[in-house]
Amino acid sequence: MPSSRSRSTRETVLDVDVCAIGSGSGGLCVTSIATATRMSCVLIERAAMGGDCLNGGCVPSKALLAAGNAAAAVRRAREFGVQATLRGISSAQVYRHVREIVATIAPHDSQETYEGYGATVIREDARFVGPRELVAGPYRVRAKWFFIATGARPAIPPIPGLESAAYLTNETIFELKSLPRHLVIVGAGPIGVEMAQAHRRLGAKVTLIEQATMLPAEDPELVLHLRGVLSAEGVEIVEHATVVGVAAQSNRVAVTMSSGGKPRVVRGSHLLVATGRKTEVAGLGLEHAGVEYSARGVTVDRHLRTTNPHVYAVGDVVGVGQLSHLAVHHGCVAFANAVHGADAEVANDAVPRVVYTDPELAQVGLTEREAREAQHEVHALRRSYDMNDRAVTDRVPVGGVKVVVDAAGRILGAGIVGAHAGEVIQTWALAIRAGLDVQAVAGLIAPYPTIGYSNRQVAESFAGPVPLIKYWPRRKSRKPAPQN
Repeated sequence: MPSSRSRSTRETVLDVDVCAIGSGSGGLCVTSIATATRMSCVLIERAAMGGDCLNGGCVPSKALLAAGNAAAAVRRAREFGVQATLRGISSAQVYRHVREIVATIAPHDSQETYEGYGATVIREDARFVGPRELVAGPYRVRAKWFFIATGARPAIPPIPGLESAAYLTNETIFELKSLPRHLVIVGAGPIGVEMAQAHRRLGAKVTLIEQATMLPAEDPELVLHLRGVLSAEGVEIVEHATVVGVAAQSNRVAVTMSSGGKPRVVRGSHLLVATGRKTEVAGLGLEHAGVEYSARGVTVDRHLRTTNPHVYAVGDVVGVGQLSHLAVHHGCVAFANAVHGADAEVANDAVPRVVYTDPELAQVGLTEREAREAQHEVHALRRSYDMNDRAVTDRVPVGGVKVVVDAAGRILGAGIVGAHAGEVIQTWALAIRAGLDVQAVAGLIAPYPTIGYSNRQVAESFAGPVPLIKYWPRRKSRKPAPQN
């Protein structure tokens, strides 16, 4: 238990081993490890427990996508000889479903749960007042180690008229009471693309606007498959378009863009801004703690240590990756380095990312373009989903597996677009993390028929079955039988 004493009628001092600031994935990871090892720990959260992932990101977005997928399954049922009719979609029930999913998962991240683990949870703003001291409401917290895990917020671009329009972000779109009639989305990154498909499948008209190209960080070859699916479903995708103004018009919003050098106005019922995220450090008083930061986020070294050796930063706040599972990895790495004196580094080359559309798009390591830019000798291996028997039986033949290796078969990266890509990519994430080469994956005994069987097949295409010999056990030499 943390030691405490009253300095005045309004302040309590807590002397603890660990203080985590932020209850998203990274902060909860640190708190879980600290309490499991019987260390005294304070967890500070000024907003909702669970952070962005639970309240405005992973959980509600995947719940809404699941609702859209259910509607799509009914529409496709006749392909399997099943006669089904989509008689309607209830906005109230869709959003009730989303809220129920969030409520089901929320207890895992709740204040009561972490207090039950032994942490002291403070629901206040935190502000450093010294290198190893901060204040949070009526508390003054002193700790051996601090972990900043304050995450990120939606980045709002300086578009004229936007502030006067009732725009949505991922933090507010799930608060709607009815489904949009026409959703205009600015930004075709993962959030924008996922919300475009979910709402289109639930019956909304959708216009998706992107200044560059859709999912610009992903392999264009893989994105091409997904773009085709979205377009076929009726999502209007406008690329290379710059939004130059937004205006509210009674119950509608008018978005003016410049596309191909020509002005165009799109009028919708709702506007979603999904143009990225910015780190959340305002008001933390980092200058009082000697912690450097920039517009990108808190400055850390390869061990996630800040410029103050007693302060570490994890998750979105460091400005790299911005993935919930990466934040958990950060928490483990930072805790090991801070508390146990480890020399662990973040496994940046083995962090998978997934766009949870249908089909999903997953990537780990380098894309082909990134590998070539790094001057690797690149071999791009491909296996189409229409050559996978399970994909054929399930009628999901769109997409495929693409693996980038060097001349020796070292895996540089892998990308998958297709059904269950987020599951199938895990083989390649493990292979990269464990330093396995492509021949090792070719030797995998994969169950048939599965989508994941494509991993073995694409690996075999590197040099055929011959390289597998090095993974087979050699027969022990035997002495010749004595001759009579």
